[in-house]
Amino acid sequence: MFGAGGGTSSYEETRGADLIVLWGSNAREAHPIFFHHVLKAVHRGARLVVVDPRRTPSAQWADLWLGLDVGTDIPLANAVAREIIVAGLHDEEFIARATTGFDAYRASVEPWTLAEAARVTGVPADAIRELAHAYGTAEHVQLCWTLGITEHHNAVDNVFALINLALLTGKVGKWGSGLQPLRGQNNVQGGGDMGAIPNKLPGFQELTDDAIRAPFEAAWGTAVPSQPGLHLTDMFEAMEEGELTAVYVVGENPAQGEADQRRAERLLEGLDHLVVQDLFLTRTAELADVVLPAAATLGEVEGTVTSSERRVQRVRKAVEPPAGARDDIEIVYDLARRLGHELGLPRAADVWEELRSLSPMHAGMSYARLEELGGIQWPCGDDEDPGTLFLHGRLWDDVVSERAPFMPVEHDPPVDKLDDDFPLRLTTGRRLESFNTGVQSGRFSSPLHVDGEAILLAPADGERYGIADGARVRVVSRRGSVEAPARYDATLRPGLAFMNLHFPDQVATNVLTIDATDPQSGTAEFKATAIRLEPV
Repeated sequence: MFGAGGGTSSYEETRGADLIVLWGSNAREAHPIFFHHVLKAVHRGARLVVVDPRRTPSAQWADLWLGLDVGTDIPLANAVAREIIVAGLHDEEFIARATTGFDAYRASVEPWTLAEAARVTGVPADAIRELAHAYGTAEHVQLCWTLGITEHHNAVDNVFALINLALLTGKVGKWGSGLQPLRGQNNVQGGGDMGAIPNKLPGFQELTDDAIRAPFEAAWGTAVPSQPGLHLTDMFEAMEEGELTAVYVVGENPAQGEADQRRAERLLEGLDHLVVQDLFLTRTAELADVVLPAAATLGEVEGTVTSSERRVQRVRKAVEPPAGARDDIEIVYDLARRLGHELGLPRAADVWEELRSLSPMHAGMSYARLEELGGIQWPCGDDEDPGTLFLHGRLWDDVVSERAPFMPVEHDPPVDKLDDDFPLRLTTGRRLESFNTGVQSGRFSSPLHVDGEAILLAPADGERYGIADGARVRVVSRRGSVEAPARYDATLRPGLAFMNLHFPDQVATNVLTIDATDPQSGTAEFKATAIRLEPV
């Protein structure tokens, strides 16, 4: 909607906010560094609102928690928008000058009265009204989201629904108010910035534009394909159709990280050739024909990383990697050499200089300036540019050259339906004590990992289904089953269960999850699985 895939705000603005909304984000556990900035704002007097099916550790810090039913984010956002409009809290001047499509958007949210939204979402009408008035009246607001919004079959529509709220109230493009899609791990933002997206070149430049491709083709000495490639979900579909027979995996563990894990393993095992480049012998690497041991990004190599606030920072080599492990750039250059292409010396600084020459939003970020300023936020157009604290200030210009469109979206419930055979809704997420599929954090014994693989239940559900606290249960979905200890969790509402994905060698949570995907982003619906429990 804004032309670039980056959060509009900075951590500094988070610390200075009057209101912070964490929507589908358990930042206390999943983004602990960012949550320190949130806490600074809270201790300064800012209000914190958390929208999440679980009363997460983040929600326990909140002034207001909206415990919605899984998959009802759009009805809730539309009801908040309707209440803002009814109460006259929308910014009519901003809407008229900086946006398009408001009339159609207003019509689309009209059916979502407070009463109707309360019925569909499970959130009391008074709480919806309170959020709407808080968001509409606060001067400096940060609206943050993460996988609780994006790991759904209608992920992009969920994000549209939240961005619409910012456009409705003019809470974007000015200091203190903005939109923060929190990245899942270190340098996810940097990966996208560098062009690790199937439809973009580095700097979020359009792959299909001949004029944009031309400088890349000149620098690289070869033609650049004009059609977008495949994202991860497309790749697995192509594997199933026999159209993709060789895969090169770098720093990823799809054999355990993909939804419907048994299907993912079967398709990876069926490839003609699988190469894995990683720090550890992951489950995916165990399936590989060739394994290329890599050095760690932090501490063992030179380069840069980019945080959720678009800040590019230097990383430096402090120690030598273990024997046999090599910097990713050395592996890639050596592979190119063996394929007949001499790329020169594998120096991160040279790669960065090439990037600066091709990506306008990085042009002013020399290594020297990154060192001097302690990092710079893109876009940074030249050597005098200090970087950009917040994005889309053009929306507040007297004459707006390019308006932001409202995107009306409608409710579409989770694909995996609840019924008598599968009466419980399972949602998944991260915990502070571990990370992703445990590749980096699960290879040691720690008291923090005790019961890390448990399924968490509302006490009322344990009693209803005859599952005692601590008992071992079989968790069954329409795709498979796993066994795990059950733990009562009073923060869960009846009907909702929770598991993490950090210990797949003990409990393969993604055996349960559905691979129904968002056609726009390719993201699977990890957050909404229908299950039943059976005593073991």
